[in-house]
Amino acid sequence: MKKLAWWGLAAAIALGSAHAQQSVILSIGTGGTGGVWYPLGGAMANILTKTVPGMQVTAEVTGGSVDNITLIRTGKAELGFSMVDAAWDAYRGQGKFKEKVELRTLAVFYPQKNHVVTLEGNGIEKMADLRGKRVSVGSPGSGSEIIALRVLEAYGLGPKDLKSQDRLGAAESAGALKDRKLDAFVWDGGLPTAAVLDLGATPGIKIHLIPHGDAVPKMVAKYGALYFVGTIPKGTYGGVEADVPVATITNLLTVHERMGEPLAYQITKLLYERTPDLVAVHQAAKEITLKSGVAGSPIPFHPGALRYYKEKNIKLLGAQ
Repeated sequence: MKKLAWWGLAAAIALGSAHAQQSVILSIGTGGTGGVWYPLGGAMANILTKTVPGMQVTAEVTGGSVDNITLIRTGKAELGFSMVDAAWDAYRGQGKFKEKVELRTLAVFYPQKNHVVTLEGNGIEKMADLRGKRVSVGSPGSGSEIIALRVLEAYGLGPKDLKSQDRLGAAESAGALKDRKLDAFVWDGGLPTAAVLDLGATPGIKIHLIPHGDAVPKMVAKYGALYFVGTIPKGTYGGVEADVPVATITNLLTVHERMGEPLAYQITKLLYERTPDLVAVHQAAKEITLKSGVAGSPIPFHPGALRYYKEKNIKLLGAQ
């Protein structure tokens, strides 16, 4: 199979299935296996592979937002999930990104809830109780790490204030917490996040989610209106018996600006036409709608996505 250059790929789709039979290969940067992005990316890959003649799409396990954006920048992936804060940093060449990345949005997805997870009996009831504890802040290359550090910062907590600051993915963090190798972990994901769900269902364990919605005003004051207060509803996970106010952020499906307009249009179109297939894989996809799809992206939309939204008479927010 041949991985076409961007212009060849756009031409193949624009000219029809006869040319598309050149076996185009695309990659979607997702996240770790314990989160939501990986199964959703797998479902998207399956839809595109089965629907577009000659196209083969794979979902890649990655560290998350930062890794996905780097893969897009270097041409090693064509699409990737990203939390808004990481995408905004990349677009401006700030934070973990030393140069600007010409990212474009195809769609704004569901809001992700920041989980600060510990176990009953650990003596941790509020964020201040994390001082002197062993805490994981998310895997290297993840957007979860970015928001975790900003949440902790809002409470005056940095690496020197913790006994240890580990960098583990969701599944690894849950396993380490269960084995008492961690006291808590911070992870940002859709509801429910599989690793937390499995932890909450473990016999003999009762999880405790630490409320931290009051961190949001400080985060917004320093980093911009990228965050808002959301809720992890009671009953989402075993042992969670009350609603938990938490820092919340939306996530995006992103591509590079060099992606051909016909391809970006087709991917966006299929995303919304086949949303029920995504919901069948993970219920977080219920929040993927045309109306919400144009709300909350600080970076420009790709022209191909804009064409689809205009066809559907969706009012775009901001100047595009």
